[in-house]
Amino acid sequence: MATDRFISQRLHSLDALRGFDMFWIMGADELIHKIAEHTQSSFWQGLAHQFKHVKWDGFRIYDLIFPLFIFLAGVSTPFSIGRSLEQGKSKSEVLKKVLQRGFTLVILGIIYNEGLEIKPIAEIRFSSVLGRIGIAYMLANIIYLYTKEKAQIIWFGALLIGYWLILKFTSAPGFPMGDLTEQGNFASYVDRSILPGRLSRGIHDTVGFFNNIPAISTALAGIITGIFLKNDKFQAIEKVKWMIYTGVISLVLAQIWNLDFPINKNMWSSSFVLQTTGLSLLLLALFYYIIDVKGYQKWAFFFQVIGMNSILIYLSGHFIDWDYTNNALLNWLFHICGESYSVIISVICVILIKWVFLRFLYEKKVFLRV
Repeated sequence: MATDRFISQRLHSLDALRGFDMFWIMGADELIHKIAEHTQSSFWQGLAHQFKHVKWDGFRIYDLIFPLFIFLAGVSTPFSIGRSLEQGKSKSEVLKKVLQRGFTLVILGIIYNEGLEIKPIAEIRFSSVLGRIGIAYMLANIIYLYTKEKAQIIWFGALLIGYWLILKFTSAPGFPMGDLTEQGNFASYVDRSILPGRLSRGIHDTVGFFNNIPAISTALAGIITGIFLKNDKFQAIEKVKWMIYTGVISLVLAQIWNLDFPINKNMWSSSFVLQTTGLSLLLLALFYYIIDVKGYQKWAFFFQVIGMNSILIYLSGHFIDWDYTNNALLNWLFHICGESYSVIISVICVILIKWVFLRFLYEKKVFLRV
């Protein structure tokens, strides 16, 4: 069993869970869909259904991937930013790096959307997944730098309640107060009014500007969890139990809040934050217990390799033609497998090619740091 001192120095479960999270969007989701199409099995079709985003209200497992990543970015803060402060760096020095990273992610998000092509502003989509990660990370880290833990918990709750009250007592012009439809909710109206360029859905952006407010709470939930995990006053097994307890309570509160403020990824509703925070805590508790507490680390190496270069593999899908590489190297194999199985085998091979690429970078200690 790993010692508490070792655990406090390095969370191997954090890299593994981040890699597990990214694994699904680097091809595992498509694999589920291809198996469902091929087998026509009710089990696989039901599972594939969970790997499609909900259009508006509701929740599926696929909706957890994005907030889990933001949550884990928060968990890493006390170990990375906290270590910088412990080494004597001033808050202003650390703040500069936090701002730099946040704005770099925003810029990378725009590049991911549009490539390096020069376009009129009206045609550019400024909101992005990486942009949300950057903004939530940046603002949550500023709160972490300049407040104590109790104040961070207050910020977490205040942002969620404040966002709920804003949407409850406002709406887009011409809609009844508290309207939470895609066109009528106040957050979408603000985005249509102030965001330059185009929105992903015309009247609404799936990662809009205004609903970055509750996304900050997602990152803060991770930060608060990271502080707790770093605290040597608690035994490792106690930390596991408290993460489970808190995760379950968060899920219960999410279902209650859902009655008035529906769980909704596109609005990043307050109930959605509690739902995904609860699930994130339960997943982290599981990975932390198996990997860091019990010391079973070898099985997680596959995911750790992905987790150490998560941003890189996300960006690569837009700039590297993995399917071309796959067909160029393994087209002979797909012919051997036959038409009925070649599609499934092809998806598995793409995942493995990406992993081998990441393993090569891992061995060379080449990591994309922003």
